[in-house]
Amino acid sequence: MSGHSKWATIKRAKGAADAKRGQLFTKLAKNISVAVQSGGGSDPSFNFKLRMAIDKAKESSMPNENIERAIKRGAGEGKEAIVSVTYEGFGPAGSALIVEAITDNSNRTLQAIRTVFQKHNGRLGEQGSVAWMFESKGEVLVERQRGAMDLSLELIDQGVEDVKETEHGLEIYTLPVDLEKTKKFIEGKGLKVLSAELIMRPQQTVQLSENDAAKVQALVDTLNDNDDVVNVHSNVNL
Repeated sequence: MSGHSKWATIKRAKGAADAKRGQLFTKLAKNISVAVQSGGGSDPSFNFKLRMAIDKAKESSMPNENIERAIKRGAGEGKEAIVSVTYEGFGPAGSALIVEAITDNSNRTLQAIRTVFQKHNGRLGEQGSVAWMFESKGEVLVERQRGAMDLSLELIDQGVEDVKETEHGLEIYTLPVDLEKTKKFIEGKGLKVLSAELIMRPQQTVQLSENDAAKVQALVDTLNDNDDVVNVHSNVNL
């Protein structure tokens, strides 16, 4: 996601009401389980994806026992296996979206995602129909705070690819392998990181009319309401 929507979504997640918090914890747990299954193992010291997933869960105040259960599930203990799936589609006004989901029933999830697209005047695309418009990047968001806006040159010297100053703070983009290093560098400066995660960043964003942008936002929000969906990426500047 781009622009204001990205910052607002993260803040809403951190302050979610109990009903929404349960859904958020479900998604975070799935992220942790899949990180374990990815081949890095159940020890976060040796599994970068797992460390990132655990950090994200802790930032949302997810209880430690939930995190431990998710790690065990990823290691094959307990419930049935879950898998990571990705869908590509087109929304209103020709917008492009990538939907990342984690599920124990891919047929159920596919049908649910297809239905959401159809209800919002969109459609699912073939594999590769949208992915070429995006690049895998590390993204770090740092809210405005004392010293934050003075970091840009230092971050460039550290090798980050792009630093954008916005009304909300800094948006920092790195190669995926540099995400953790960049996060630690910022925290080492005594600054609080709002979010650090791997994303699919559009190579070019599109600016839609207010009406069309609202339609795309409604599609994104509905997709995020699905328990299996863990990330939605769009090329629209929302």
